[in-house]
Amino acid sequence: MPETTRGAERANGTGRYGNRPTMKDVAARAGVGLKTVSRVVNGEPGVTPDTERRVQEAIDALGFRRNDSARVLRKGRTASIGLVLEDLADPFYGPLSRAVEEVARAHGALLINGSSAEDPDRERELALALCARRVDGLVVIPAGDDHRYLEPEMRAGVATVFVDRPAARIDADVVLSDNFGGARDGVAHLIAHGHRRIGFIGDMPNIHTAAERLRGYRAAMEDAGIPVEDDWMSLGATDPERVRRAAEEMLTGPSPVTAIFTGNNRVTVTVIRVLAAHARPVALVGFDDFELADLLQPGVTVVAQDSAALGRTAAERLFRRLDGALVAPERIELPTRLIERGSGELPPAD
Repeated sequence: MPETTRGAERANGTGRYGNRPTMKDVAARAGVGLKTVSRVVNGEPGVTPDTERRVQEAIDALGFRRNDSARVLRKGRTASIGLVLEDLADPFYGPLSRAVEEVARAHGALLINGSSAEDPDRERELALALCARRVDGLVVIPAGDDHRYLEPEMRAGVATVFVDRPAARIDADVVLSDNFGGARDGVAHLIAHGHRRIGFIGDMPNIHTAAERLRGYRAAMEDAGIPVEDDWMSLGATDPERVRRAAEEMLTGPSPVTAIFTGNNRVTVTVIRVLAAHARPVALVGFDDFELADLLQPGVTVVAQDSAALGRTAAERLFRRLDGALVAPERIELPTRLIERGSGELPPAD
């Protein structure tokens, strides 16, 4: 076969037997060694600009593509990780998921994610399905209270990091926000502005974050020497009807609250609607920031956690474990930040 024909086939990415061009083809065309091509393809140093240009021109002319599948299989990996979230629709998890994806991409890995919908069975099903597809690691926001089902996978080499909430009944890496400290600071802020009757509306009490934020609320009230009445606290599902009833009962009960601390952004949004129809001003501090909180009148004071930092820290921890750089599991707790916007600075109305 004439050389021109072989060159055309290679340029089309076919080769004599339909094979795609190889590093050897690139090296021959550029007039360099295989190691030089490898360095250019993998972004390694040690190649002069002129040589790098010649190799890149050969790559472009031949349509060469690096065989990532073969490369990762040589390392015993699939270059993919799994992310199990609570709810893909929750705005809190958007930046978290994006951060995990960016770290995965920087390590040449694909991210596969799914939502547990706060269902322990669904969480287990998703996690094990991802393991069956041979992901290298898992980042899990847990819904269940027993994660021993992951022990065989972890022993088999599936690196696993939990985020936002700790794993239950196993020892594993976890990256959390300071839920207790953030809630304590938010309630202390209301107390500092003269409030003594402060309500707390949170998520289900079996959820780690909800329990920690309730504990922070209680601690701030105790630090200030303020007895907490039972009807000032309400934990349960975050559906708007349940939250609305809880807020209205706190505002109209025998000892009505002058301020409310909300346990997450979904609760906060419903409480804002309730307060908009309420006759007297009521102070509000919410755990979690949310879109347009600064544009309301007054702006909503929040205890903000950095969900992107949670995701990034968890993913970086995962890849360090995959690289064999870690031994003992670790608990990492990230700080929260109180953002004053007006609603938490309102004085008591009575």
